[in-house]
Amino acid sequence: MDASSELGEFLKSRRAALRPEEVGITPHPTRRRVTGLRREELAMLANVSITHYTRLEQGRAVSVSDGLLEAIARTLRLTEDETVHLKDLARPAAASSRPAPPRVAHASGSARQLLAAMTDVPALVLDRRNDVLAWNRLGHALLAGHLPAAGPDTPATRPNLTRMLFLDEQYRELYANWHDQAQLAVASLRLVAGRHPDDRSLAELVGHLTMNSDEFASLWARHPVRTCTSGLKHLRHPLVGAMELSFENLVLPGTSGQHLIAYTAEPGSPSEAALRLLGSATASVAQDAMAVQRCATSPVVR
Repeated sequence: MDASSELGEFLKSRRAALRPEEVGITPHPTRRRVTGLRREELAMLANVSITHYTRLEQGRAVSVSDGLLEAIARTLRLTEDETVHLKDLARPAAASSRPAPPRVAHASGSARQLLAAMTDVPALVLDRRNDVLAWNRLGHALLAGHLPAAGPDTPATRPNLTRMLFLDEQYRELYANWHDQAQLAVASLRLVAGRHPDDRSLAELVGHLTMNSDEFASLWARHPVRTCTSGLKHLRHPLVGAMELSFENLVLPGTSGQHLIAYTAEPGSPSEAALRLLGSATASVAQDAMAVQRCATSPVVR
């Protein structure tokens, strides 16, 4: 992903979304060639040189100060996440100088122990691209019971939640408000892409989704940017029905972007009962599998 072209497209999308009337400009009665702010209008409102702004939007600016970027962000009414994204795109060298992660990421032993200890809480560890590095039994049953439980252990078969959201019909059907989830997933991926423009695996993921999902391509072209650390998931689980679960997204220190997501239900709610039922069902399946394995490995008594 070319950070300079991404910067230009991002700024153009935000200029197009801001009408002149919203910032106190009365449009000339003649027909405008752009739907949003012109470059010169934005430069005037931000009190920056039109030449400097044009170079920035074209990816030709050599040095960009915080003051200039913040003035542009205020004029475009960017959110905090969008302002961070703007700075990452405007300074790709600084963004790519952060410590690079290992080529193939793995969940640490302590993270796996933590997941295993969370017997009543669905949880999983993801990398910054949303590849599943590990999940506990209930996390697997909640989100991807149709996939092999050992999938995260092998990079070649490792599930990716964003790819599944757009290309895996069973995972897609899990979400009652799929469109909202899709928008959030793309916005989060945009933020990560801005921070790591040199991540080849991330670029390959974006390319794969763009080629194979018109819905993803359409959302990606809008340049949404947003991070999400907590919230609600409205699920329609094939085994236990509707659930409303809270989630927390916790960054794991020293892991180059790995994070742990855990899901909980409100105490005493139908969702808690459904989650408990799912836990019982998966525990029974696990016990049956262990029994079969013991029988298969036990010596035959004659």
